[in-house]
Amino acid sequence: MTPPRTISPGVSGTPGFRHELYAYHGDSGFLRGAVSFIQDALAADETVLVAVGDDKQGMLRDALDSGDMERQVSFVDTGALGRNPARLIPAWQDWIAKSVSDGLPVRGISESPWDKATPAERGELRYHEWLLNLTFAQSPAWWLLCPYDLSTVEAGELEAARMCHPFQLADGLHGDNPAFSDEPFRFDELSPACDPNQTMVYGAGALAAVRGMVSECATSCGLRGARLQELLVAVTEVAANSIRHGGGSGTLRTWGEGDLLVCEFHDSGHISDPLVGRSRPTPDQNGGRGLWLVHQLCDLVQIRSTRERGTTVRLTMVLR
Repeated sequence: MTPPRTISPGVSGTPGFRHELYAYHGDSGFLRGAVSFIQDALAADETVLVAVGDDKQGMLRDALDSGDMERQVSFVDTGALGRNPARLIPAWQDWIAKSVSDGLPVRGISESPWDKATPAERGELRYHEWLLNLTFAQSPAWWLLCPYDLSTVEAGELEAARMCHPFQLADGLHGDNPAFSDEPFRFDELSPACDPNQTMVYGAGALAAVRGMVSECATSCGLRGARLQELLVAVTEVAANSIRHGGGSGTLRTWGEGDLLVCEFHDSGHISDPLVGRSRPTPDQNGGRGLWLVHQLCDLVQIRSTRERGTTVRLTMVLR
């Protein structure tokens, strides 16, 4: 995919989405930036949504006045969303919509689990950060602070993240981020398939064969029961999309990789929407539900699509 450029809001009071990076060192650095951000919001009579790990939630609860927390600070549970970063944007849309309906300006704090993420997950987390600017460009004004712990986030990851944030909190000051880039997002290349792997070409009438091949590979890797059934629904949706929109056929490849099961589909089609599968379908919507469902069922979904090379959709399930 080649997403369009985004336009960042101005730093001095321009309405719109304010996406801000905060690089810090250790727990004390996190508290210093997050608490001041929340206290400024409370002083301005703004509501605050906090999406951080349980440990950081506990530190903030201890550091903040309980009356203020009950009144205007809400902690949202990202654990229920699972590992797939594509589920974060619709969750923020839901949270923001509810808060805006309550009539208060909104701020948010969101810290992704970079230290626990796989390399593939980190790539999708970076894409999520980039997509936030596009998703909320025309939304009601709100302000999101994204903390990055310098003791756990690698230097290369931090530099890539800086390019996705128009603003930064540095040395106690909120301002423009000179490292921000509104260029199209640069995806990492997908990692090579592991050996051994299985491959098949599918077309119209072959969905049962697709499910059979995936089921055989998944069972041999230890994926069974409800999780296997969810994966079979997901692979059926992706293969059907290939047949319907990707030239009538595609290639499926499956393999096990440590504690992961991977199913990769490739066809000659092109997906132009950078937010495909990340926007909650409306009740009266025609089409567009397939990749949304796939994102809800799989632990990670990676999509790479260009007119020249076609579309690759890689589905990953964690073998629990």
